[in-house]
Formats: sequence, C-alpha cells, structure tokens
Amino acid sequence: MTLRTGSAVGESRDPADLPVPVATTPQKKPKSFDGYWPWLFVLPTLLGVLGFYIWPIIQTGYLSFTETGPFGGEEFVGIDNYQTMLADGNVAQALINTLIYTVIVLAGIPIALLMANLVNQPGLRFASFYRVLFFMPYIAMPTAVALVWRMIYNGDFGILNWMLSLVDIDGPYWTSTPGFAIVSVGVVGMWASLGFGIIILGAALKNISPEYYEAAQLDGATKWKQFTSITVPLVTPSLFFVTIISVINGFQLFDLLYAIMGQYNPALVQSQSLVYIFYNQAFIQNDKGYAAAIGMVILVTIGIVTFFQFRMQKKWVNYV
Repeated sequence: MTLRTGSAVGESRDPADLPVPVATTPQKKPKSFDGYWPWLFVLPTLLGVLGFYIWPIIQTGYLSFTETGPFGGEEFVGIDNYQTMLADGNVAQALINTLIYTVIVLAGIPIALLMANLVNQPGLRFASFYRVLFFMPYIAMPTAVALVWRMIYNGDFGILNWMLSLVDIDGPYWTSTPGFAIVSVGVVGMWASLGFGIIILGAALKNISPEYYEAAQLDGATKWKQFTSITVPLVTPSLFFVTIISVINGFQLFDLLYAIMGQYNPALVQSQSLVYIFYNQAFIQNDKGYAAAIGMVILVTIGIVTFFQFRMQKKWVNYV
C-alpha cells in the first residue's frame, strides 16, 4: 500500500511554509494636466467676467459711499448718498415710471405667444418671412425705432392723432404730456420686443409633439381648449425665460426714453427712468457718488425681482 503525500486532501501545512505578505510602497502616478484643461479653457471667460462685471460692481459699490468733487477726488461720506436718494422724490417717481414701463412690456408676452402660435400653424405660407418681419424691430437700432415713433406720436401732424381726428377725437401730445409720455414709451418698448418673444416661443411650439393635439381632437377638445391645456403649459419654460429677460431689460430703460422724449422735454422730469437719473447725475451733474448709489439700487432691485421670479417658477413652470 502506497501513502500519498504533498497534495493530499485535508493535508495540514506548517504555518512557517506559508508566504509572508510583503509591504509595498504605492507608486506615485505621474502628474497629469487633464484635470486643469477645463479650467484653462474657461479662464479667458472667467477673466472677462471678473474684469468687466465683478470688478466694476465692486468699484461702483465703493463710489456709492463717496462724494466726487468737480475736479476729481473722492471723499468718503458713508450712507449720505443713500439717505439723499430716499428723500429724493424724483428717484421715487423714476422707480414708478420704470415699473410702469416694465409692466407694459410684460403685457406684450401673451400677444407674442398668440402671434407665435399663428405663425407656426401647419401649412402657413411665407412663415419664415413673417418671423423675419416680426423680429426686425428687435434688432433695429433703438434710435431709428424712436425716430419713427416720434413722428407717429407727433401731436401736430402725427399719424396717430390724424387717425383719432377721423372719429372726432382730439389726441394729446403723447410724448410731452405727463402721464401719457411713459405709457407711450412703454408701448414702443412692447412693440419692439414682440419679435424676441415670437422667435423664442415659436421655437418652443415646434418642440411640442403633434400627438398631444391629435389625442385632444379625438376627445373633442376645441382649438382654444388645446391652446390653454396643451400649448401654454408646455411652453411655460420659454415663457419664464422671456419674462426674465423682459424684466431685466425693462429696468434698464434709457435709450428709447432718451431718443423719443429728448433732453429738453417738459414732461421728462415726471417720466424719467432710474437709468436716466443715473445718466443725468453721472454725466450731466457730475455727481458720480450719487449716481453710483442709484446704480447699486438698480442692481439690487433687479436681483431681488429675479430671485422672486425664480422662486415663483415652481408654481407655474412645467418642466417635462
């Protein structure tokens, strides 16, 4: 009988014969710049944002606490500029005028949605031509737009008052009468911004699947019911975007107001915007400290309004 040794099943081995683990030093990976490349690519943009946005805001914030002399030089005055602004009735009126203008521009968004829906109807001929036609006022120079509307609003020979005279209505001097002036400028702003809304909302309408409308037709839904129950909810993200841009542009009202009303308009004091007061204080009155305080108020106001818009979007914007 032969005995098996070495690899027999169940054979016990001496612990001294087992391999002893040897501690090894982890090798360092060679340095790679792969993690830095994304930062290097965005570095020019970051420098641009820092140099042309962040730093000017910091400088403006500092200037708002100073008073600039007629020949230069800065004197720290604390919050005096802000206290003066709170007591300045023209600033309060300018804020009201800016809000009125912004509300009028926002009123054009539903009109833009309706027009975009009409332009995007299946089988519509020359649809691209209509889109270009509607978008042209938005890309036109504000000065050119203002000159055309100044002739339309002219109280003596303007086409608007001429049309009103046909029905025995004596039209006012639209751009030189307090109360009418800022509303007139707001109508121009709404008209000029319609093209932007039509293009953005039109693109959103094209992304809606026709299957939704086919299913609604099978259920007997009318065109209006389809528009309110399908179209509007599905374009709310684009509506939100257009609203944000319109509010920001509304608070920056200057060029249309300046070009339509002129510098010596008797209604300008009651119709000026916040940015116009900023311009007047900075470049006409040469009070850069006070102008900087107004600029900071504009910035903070836009930031607060935009913040609340983003908070409120959860209640009406549908992301699908």
